[in-house]
Amino acid sequence: MTMIAAFFLLAPATSALADIPLLNAKCPGKIEVHADQGGPVYINGKQGKLKKFNNNYYEVRNGGVTISLSINPDGSPSASYTGKGGANGVCNLAGDTGGSAGECPPDVSQADRYKYPACN
Repeated sequence: MTMIAAFFLLAPATSALADIPLLNAKCPGKIEVHADQGGPVYINGKQGKLKKFNNNYYEVRNGGVTISLSINPDGSPSASYTGKGGANGVCNLAGDTGGSAGECPPDVSQADRYKYPACN
């Protein structure tokens, strides 16, 4: 195989990982997620199989767990999971304190309102 052919075979996999942000998250059910900048993504310490849907949405699977990773318009990541038996929920990202209980930012999106109890 020529070097050019090898490059084109590897290029899609490399670009699929390039948009993955660095993140650490804890999901209900003692599920921990870690992604290095550009990938790979680990679920409970084991590398998951990544599927890219577009530049803002990925799914990672391993051991009966699917992590849905999305990149918000402001560039911040969010993650949720689906597990065995239909278990599902939102994952808490490291450093995500859930917002301040006493204030509702004027620019908070509808999707992020759950992080700010004062908005509800």
